[in-house]
Amino acid sequence: MIEPLIRVIIVDDHEIFRSGLKMVINKLGYAKVVAEAGDGAEFLDLLTREETDLVLMDIEMPVMNGIEATRQAMARYPSLKIIALTMFKEDAYIQSMIEAGVKGFLIKNIRKEVLDRAIQAVYNGKTYYSEELWDYFTKTVSKEEKPDPELMLTRRELEVLVLLAEGLSNKEIGDRLFVSERTIVGHKSNLMAKTNTKNTVSLLAYAIRNGLIDL
Repeated sequence: MIEPLIRVIIVDDHEIFRSGLKMVINKLGYAKVVAEAGDGAEFLDLLTREETDLVLMDIEMPVMNGIEATRQAMARYPSLKIIALTMFKEDAYIQSMIEAGVKGFLIKNIRKEVLDRAIQAVYNGKTYYSEELWDYFTKTVSKEEKPDPELMLTRRELEVLVLLAEGLSNKEIGDRLFVSERTIVGHKSNLMAKTNTKNTVSLLAYAIRNGLIDL
């Protein structure tokens, strides 16, 4: 029995980058690029006409950026799987993309084997962060964030931390723990204050480096 191909849309404002990525994806054997878009607005229009399973989404684009495009796409199609394409200089946007609903992050100088792992992981309901991104944030944490030897997390904070590592959004965590999304935002704020981190990825990097969670 032939397995169905994973239908992929690439959203990026650089045509040459899209072309290269499309060629690599189509050679994987189990995935096919069914459409391309140069900005978020064009992508949202495509979604009304093109069925897709997974999206590779750039962050900084003209007309509509990846953050807003992801928010709107996830509101319309909650089961859609989106992987963000990022550059190191865009780490300030990572928190917003996670909140918007992406399930993975890839650095744009991506290797074929990494792209392969990411597509399969996210398509199968897992999260994926490229090793380069983890290394970057772990080094940033190592240099800028000082571990507190007396750090004490509550049971609920640890539960939230574990669910964040699974890639769940604030709303999804709230639903899982039977509390409001606002309550989860409060727990995350407390976690970042206690660990002196600035966003979800740096919080998770801190947690991994200090043995609070395992991935």
